[in-house]
Amino acid sequence: MRKERLFQVSKIERFKKGLLRWAQQYEKVIWLDGNGHEDRYSSFETLLAVGSSRAVSFSDIASLDEYVNDKNDWLFGYFSYDFKNRIENLDSNNHDGLGFDELHFFCPDKLILIRENRVEFLYRSKLASEIEKDFASVTLHSTEEVPIEASTEIKIKLRIHRDAYFEKIQKLLNHIHRGDIYEANFCQEFYAEDTELQPMETYLQLNAISRPPFAGFMKLGHRYLMCASPERYLKKMGDKVISQPIKGTAPRSEDSEKDAAYKTNLQNDTKERAENIMITDLVRNDLSRSALKGSVEVEELCHVYSFEQVHQMISTISCRVVAGTKPVDLIMDTFPMGSMTGAPKISAMKIIESLEETKRGLYSGAVGYFTPDGDFDFNVVIRSILYNQAKKYVSYSVGSAITAKSNPEKEYQECLLKAKAMRSVLEGN
Repeated sequence: MRKERLFQVSKIERFKKGLLRWAQQYEKVIWLDGNGHEDRYSSFETLLAVGSSRAVSFSDIASLDEYVNDKNDWLFGYFSYDFKNRIENLDSNNHDGLGFDELHFFCPDKLILIRENRVEFLYRSKLASEIEKDFASVTLHSTEEVPIEASTEIKIKLRIHRDAYFEKIQKLLNHIHRGDIYEANFCQEFYAEDTELQPMETYLQLNAISRPPFAGFMKLGHRYLMCASPERYLKKMGDKVISQPIKGTAPRSEDSEKDAAYKTNLQNDTKERAENIMITDLVRNDLSRSALKGSVEVEELCHVYSFEQVHQMISTISCRVVAGTKPVDLIMDTFPMGSMTGAPKISAMKIIESLEETKRGLYSGAVGYFTPDGDFDFNVVIRSILYNQAKKYVSYSVGSAITAKSNPEKEYQECLLKAKAMRSVLEGN
């Protein structure tokens, strides 16, 4: 059981920063922030889950499924991209400098939810006496003026250099021309070794320049995620399930006329639209596995949204599911998300695994939560910095969709555009 206490906060942005600083005392932290973005599927502005003194921590799918289906409590955590190996007959043997588990979930001792200027504390019953003290401590942290600066200048290296990238894209195009696949999301890693950084400050700076709707900070012991994702993977609200894949990217400009032109060109780009429609069809197929017959619907197709760093083309697909459908089954039906794999999905995953140099791990996986009612919401882990503090290894990866119409140089430039925010934070540019 959880005890609830509601507070009204006038300066909510200050309070949020204080709340995240206060949370750093815990070994397990998951922070999910909408940055003020709202749509008809928004539930919270911000969620913070900390602490895990209960012996409820999952790294296998069977026990996770049982716990979620019994609707015991909130769970926060992630599915790494390589969780695909438990769903299909696949493997991942590429280099892994980060060492994240394939999946990890925990039941938080303390849960704090923010909606507008209302802050709701949901604590395990035996910890309810700490709510007032914690609220006072967060309020005190909120008054502190702490500069948002990344730790140090870090020299980033490329796992795949330019010429090798072009060679690999040509191999992918050969597969496409032979008919093995018709789209694949190919990713490359940027990394630094023997590196120390300040994770919370790095996240705050990344978030400040990106302000995406599915931002997140995660701390699990010595492993960290600093996420500026604009993409929702999957959300369940009662009997409705929603997916919002992104395919199609264009730069922003401070010149309003150029910026509008970039947006219009993206909206009308036949290649970008084709990429998005292919993945929309893939998502429709994935959702149909559990959907009520005739309920799969494309609510929005190829709509361009503008974020701080880029314009993105997003589609929204939804369906209805029969009462009693297991939440974890919906994940199993649709994971990994089509926007990060390609189509046909299994063939694309095998081919990109053979060409990529790095095990994706948490990158292009999903971070989020399950509610006691069996609902859930997960983002797509992109535009993110990953850090293993014990190994002193920092990494971020980017990718683009390769189709028959792809120009390798343009795909390479798209990757650099997507990497811009992470690189500028880490290198201090």
